[in-house]
Amino acid sequence: MGTLSESNGNENEALGELTFEEAMERLEAIVSKLESSDVPLETAIELYQEGMTLSKLCGRKLEQVERRIEMLVEEEGGMQRKPFAPSSGELNGDKGE
Repeated sequence: MGTLSESNGNENEALGELTFEEAMERLEAIVSKLESSDVPLETAIELYQEGMTLSKLCGRKLEQVERRIEMLVEEEGGMQRKPFAPSSGELNGDKGE
């Protein structure tokens, strides 16, 4: 059996290959398991650590996508590409609901 750092290194490599959707599904399953079942402490800690890793992975993937998004802005001379910049409401978590 490998050390905790060895297994985390292998897990991090495997997690890095997940798509955003796969990572979110796994994260949702972890949250559900932690909320609804009687998980032993050691298992709960491992699930929590995996969940935090998945959360960071999803955040990085969203940042990468955000940098790639460009908005077309109509100006006098025609259309111009402009980097995506969320409004201040979106930055503060306001989804307009």
